Amino acid sequence: MASKPIIRVIGSLNVDFVTLTPRVPGPGETIAAKSMTVHAGGKGANQACACGKAAFVSPTEQAVKVEMIGAVGADDPYYASLLKPTLEKSGVSTRYVEEIQGVQTGTATILVDEGSNGENRILFVPGANYHVNDISKVLATATEDGEPDVVVMEGEIPRSITLELLSTFSSDKRKTCVIFNPAPVFEEGIPLDSLQNLAVLVVNESECLLLFQTIEELKRIEVPREQDLTESHLDRLTEHLHTLAGVKIIVVTLGARGVYFSAQTSRARGFVPAAKVNRVVDTTAAGDTFVGYFATALAPHIASHNALDGFDVRSAVSRANEAAAKCVQRSGAMESIPFGYE
Repeated sequence: MASKPIIRVIGSLNVDFVTLTPRVPGPGETIAAKSMTVHAGGKGANQACACGKAAFVSPTEQAVKVEMIGAVGADDPYYASLLKPTLEKSGVSTRYVEEIQGVQTGTATILVDEGSNGENRILFVPGANYHVNDISKVLATATEDGEPDVVVMEGEIPRSITLELLSTFSSDKRKTCVIFNPAPVFEEGIPLDSLQNLAVLVVNESECLLLFQTIEELKRIEVPREQDLTESHLDRLTEHLHTLAGVKIIVVTLGARGVYFSAQTSRARGFVPAAKVNRVVDTTAAGDTFVGYFATALAPHIASHNALDGFDVRSAVSRANEAAAKCVQRSGAMESIPFGYE
């Protein structure tokens, strides 16, 4: 039997403390919140979970192998009782998650504002995530048993490691396709060189504009305000990234408006409207769900073609968009991500 396509997610693992509130308090103000719950989280773990769940074509059959690379604090009860089993139940292997002595697992404090249609505000404490800082070790782990078809990365592990991995895997000598979701965008910015020949860049509106404000070679390009970011603006901005950095596929998620995509090789570009939902409960992990579903659509194509040529970007965007719409109708992070067979 042919081996399954492989996705390896290199990123953060957190414990999320989620507070549901009727509104966000102002400076010096204390208000009564509705509830506080503890969840498995972290952008890396969320996206690994989304990849794993998306890969289930039935309750018992997974079409893509998904593995998580990251770090947690040693002997952390939340990892043993919550993070690890949640990932594994989602179809994610945790054999590459390192348990480090003397540090705490990363945490996120999330305020979910019911008064603003479920929008969230997040405070992130990196903890063990910032101890993923040995490039040779991470690279050796990421390529153990051969190169994966897809590597997924975010912005919650050290910048230096992320940038070096981007440059390494985007080399013409590698078969691996990288999906990079720079969330959060590093305060020091991202050098244009680190994006050279990147397979897939996934950003939201804010992250897209931040790239043009923090990358030296892009600062001279006039960009609109976020609320004025139209499809024609996106055509122009993404064309600059295609031309200057050779990014092959760019996807910009636009929340309730939908998703924009542009593919350099096929010259396909367009807009996919958001799937309509009756009620938004919680937007946490919607973006991570999108990235995971997109990655799981891409991995089988790379495994069989060894290239992006012929990949149906619109179809992948549409499916990821529908999965994100299911996610926002549920509470929490990993537990809100739907399975592929749903």
